Amino acid sequence: MMEGMQDLFGNKTATTAFQQQYQKIVAEVLQDKEVQQFLQEHQDEIPQENLVKSYSALLEYIQQRDARIQGVETYIKGMEPLLRVNQGFVEVVYRPTQEFIQKQQQQDLTNRIHAINMPKNLLQVTLNSLDITKERQETFQASLQFINELSAKPNEFHRAIYLVGSFGVGKTYFLAAIANELAQLGFETTLVHVPTLSSELKSAIGANRLEEKVEFLKTSPILMLDDIGAESNSAWFRDEILMIVLEYRMMQELPTFFSSNLTIEELQEHLSVSNRGDVELLKAKRLIERVRFLSKEIFLAGENRRYS
Repeated sequence: MMEGMQDLFGNKTATTAFQQQYQKIVAEVLQDKEVQQFLQEHQDEIPQENLVKSYSALLEYIQQRDARIQGVETYIKGMEPLLRVNQGFVEVVYRPTQEFIQKQQQQDLTNRIHAINMPKNLLQVTLNSLDITKERQETFQASLQFINELSAKPNEFHRAIYLVGSFGVGKTYFLAAIANELAQLGFETTLVHVPTLSSELKSAIGANRLEEKVEFLKTSPILMLDDIGAESNSAWFRDEILMIVLEYRMMQELPTFFSSNLTIEELQEHLSVSNRGDVELLKAKRLIERVRFLSKEIFLAGENRRYS
């Protein structure tokens, strides 16, 4: 219909039938309330002879506007038409719809969180959505403090949190909430489930992707190691993965969070025993020194919410 109107407007030898159709469409265009309001607001900017040449633009605006209202996909997806005056003529320009902008903003937030082997619903968790009981108050305040300090001084080192608590008290949800709050401030975070990571990295050796994956963990702007200590004892994972990652992050002063069912002391004991049963306390202590440098231990108490 748009091409037909444009041909019709420029056809000086149109038949009477076409002229009648032309006049009918023009009348409908000029009766549109939004068009009337626009023309009234800009009447001093549009000469009459230019208005006649602007009917096709006005029609395009109405067609695209109504298509959006009716839910019909327009030829410029995610955009809405807008009328404006350019050198005395009416023209249609397009701008992103509010829905499109919100969708893009949400996608940008999602892209800032790399949740590896984690439930998808964690991407929706925020600090405001958590049930902040008395037992959770210390963790909540520590989370806010970290977020505020990092936001205020992003180029300085800030110790993160080693969150320790029993099964199901919400440690992972707190980490996810912090990650989401940071994403809204423009920070990129990687949240990874350590026991699954341990298994996957062993598989990555054969695929020649181990170095790539370790490099990603080392250099992530903010790293969250969830459920550390729940992985099977492995000297290789301790020395060739965790030690390398945490050594780099300590040297570069990159924020690193942990969650665990074990206290830091208990984690040291866990890490000191290899899969062969050998006790290697010195290696475990060296690793724990990096954990303590990067984070402060916070206890999260409360009931098991996993199945409530």
